[in-house]
Amino acid sequence: MTYTLLNIVFLTVVALVAIAAIVARRAPRWRAVGLAAVLLLTLTAIFDNVIIGTGIVAYDDSLISGVLIGLAPIEDFAYTVAALVLLPSVWELLRRTPSRHDGEP
Repeated sequence: MTYTLLNIVFLTVVALVAIAAIVARRAPRWRAVGLAAVLLLTLTAIFDNVIIGTGIVAYDDSLISGVLIGLAPIEDFAYTVAALVLLPSVWELLRRTPSRHDGEP
C-alpha cells in the first residue's frame, strides 16, 4: 500500500468527522485552525527534513508520489493536516453545550 492510498483512507475519515461537526453546527473556528496550520506545517517541514536528512527515517521511493518539500515527501504532511482538522472537530463535537439549568442550584 502506498502512502498516498493510506492518506486518502485516513483523510476521508477525518473529512467525515469535520463534515459531521459542520452539519451539527459545531464546526471549529477555522481561522484558528488556519493559523495553527501555518505554524505546524512549517514545523513539520523543518523537522521532517532534519530526521530524513540525518537518516533517522527513510522512505521507499516506490511507495511515495515523488513530490517533495525539501527531502520530505508531500504525503508526510497529511498527518499534520489530519490532526489540524480532526482534533478541533472532535473537540467541538464532544463539547458539552450549556443547558438552561447550568448554574442553577
